[in-house]
Amino acid sequence: MTHDLVTALRPLLTAEAAAEAYAAGTEAGDLEQAVWLRLLERLEAEGPPHDPGQWLRRAVRAEVRRTRRTRRLERPYPAEPVDDGRGDPEQLALAAARGQALRAAVRRLPGRCPRLMEALLAPEDLTYREIAGELGISQGSLGPERSRCLGCLRRLLAPEVAAR
Repeated sequence: MTHDLVTALRPLLTAEAAAEAYAAGTEAGDLEQAVWLRLLERLEAEGPPHDPGQWLRRAVRAEVRRTRRTRRLERPYPAEPVDDGRGDPEQLALAAARGQALRAAVRRLPGRCPRLMEALLAPEDLTYREIAGELGISQGSLGPERSRCLGCLRRLLAPEVAAR
């Protein structure tokens, strides 16, 4: 039933949206999507409209009015927001979340691994000599110790990565 209704209304909606979009200052595709959403909401709440063509025309005009009202109320920035060089806020938030998850996993590592991994992840970019001196171990054992700790970390994070 729904598929037949969508198939029957598609050409009419495409024509109505194309006719009204320019005057509303929006894209015809945006109007179409909004009306399809209204139709789905209508079907869920009340069932199919008695006169689908009439309902569709009214829905397109209602969306045009809503779009105009929204455009009147929303004000654009006078200029584009300044990029302060730190990047996209969403990407920054995701990177911070990944960093927190990594540091939480590092704290759960056994033995000397948490201290070693924290030293390797330090923003100061310490050399192997500095890390060995800080941890009180020989510089030659850092490589094998690091490999062992990374293996533990990989096993610890595997379930979390697989869950995503």
